[in-house]
Amino acid sequence: MKPSIPKGTRDFSPIEMVRRNYIFDTIKSVYQRFGFMPIETPSMENLDTLTGKYGDEGDQLIFKVLNSGEYFEKAREKTQLDNINSKNLTPFISEKALRYDLTVPFARYVVQHQNEITFPFKRYQIQPVWRADKPQKGRYREFYQCDADVIGSNSLLNEVELIQIISQVFLNLNVKVKIKLNNRKVLSGIAQVIGEMDKIIDITVAIDKLDKIGIEKVNEELKTKGLSQSAIESLQPLIELKGNNQDKMNVLSDLLRTSEIGLKGLTEMEYILSYASSLKIENIDFDVTLARGLNYYTGAIIEVKTDEGDFSGSICGGGRYDDLTGIFGLPNVSGVGISFGADRIYDVLNDLNRFPDSAVNSTQVLFVNFGLEEEKYCMQLLSKLRGAGINAEIYPDAAKMKKQMAYADSKNINFVVLIGTDEMNSGLLTVKNMHTGEQQKLILDELINLFNAQ
Repeated sequence: MKPSIPKGTRDFSPIEMVRRNYIFDTIKSVYQRFGFMPIETPSMENLDTLTGKYGDEGDQLIFKVLNSGEYFEKAREKTQLDNINSKNLTPFISEKALRYDLTVPFARYVVQHQNEITFPFKRYQIQPVWRADKPQKGRYREFYQCDADVIGSNSLLNEVELIQIISQVFLNLNVKVKIKLNNRKVLSGIAQVIGEMDKIIDITVAIDKLDKIGIEKVNEELKTKGLSQSAIESLQPLIELKGNNQDKMNVLSDLLRTSEIGLKGLTEMEYILSYASSLKIENIDFDVTLARGLNYYTGAIIEVKTDEGDFSGSICGGGRYDDLTGIFGLPNVSGVGISFGADRIYDVLNDLNRFPDSAVNSTQVLFVNFGLEEEKYCMQLLSKLRGAGINAEIYPDAAKMKKQMAYADSKNINFVVLIGTDEMNSGLLTVKNMHTGEQQKLILDELINLFNAQ
């Protein structure tokens, strides 16, 4: 059998893992700076925990896990169905599913552990999620999310700090981004004033596809969902709304003057935009078409994209959810969160060649192995280097010099130390720079200082 892996999944080489960890560590360090603490949840959740939280389209992308044992025959006996299909069979053959995101499992966690945590609860979580989506560039079936959420607080200051986190992470990663911002209450207000309040979910799901399918296809979908032609026509100037953030606020203030929920959404937008401006975060765009079709969003909606390189997808997103925990028995607990798409960020950094050398080079120095006596001598020095925080290794065999140097090149190791009889007698180490070919004689402390100065 030819070895293979499922479509939409990947193996990661050592260099890829070092680069991925650079992304994770960058995000993690910013989360911690803002007072977030880590948690983890299981890869599997009960199926009923996940279904009904992501909309009909999202539910179809949940990977279900088959029950163990003779599940099919048991299901047939219980249902007594001759015409068994996936819809009526699923409850009997699958009770668990791979998590679709980290937010719903987090809500479940909060309810289950509510007596152990202090509110407001600020957590971050970096783990893989799974979606039965069609694989394509930047879209995988197994991928990591890097979430941060604050739950148990209605304050809009949380949204402001999450936007600060986004800005700081991409500044540290050296990626220029545009932070798109909207509010679900604004969308509800728009649905209200065009007379289609009961179609708010259909409207948000459709306009969320604007970048992918275009305005004509969006209008067609709205029509198939039962929106009147006059309502669709009323949406057009909003979908195509131009100008700066204040211009858009002015237009919407006039349009939503009869909608209490719409005006509340604009007030929240004004608060966030005002704070962002005072904090010199200038790359924010009020985008009325931003909907992020997840059913649980109730307030601010955030999405981040980059114009750099050949990449059009979202690389970070999030929003406010007022009662996600209510479905698990803990009502009226508001939360807000963001999620960085680490896999997509990797693709962006890779395409732009933005990974620093530190995200490629794991080993800083390699000791060449000339034989048993030299090996024993090197091991003492290696212990001292590692104790000084320097990543160092020795080639495990006394192989030919060409082979050992090729090993250093393959791992992109910058420095090689050669120790023979002369070096052991004098205490002066021969240190070769693999990039320049330059060699110099250094004592151990000077070698340590060389790395500390970099």
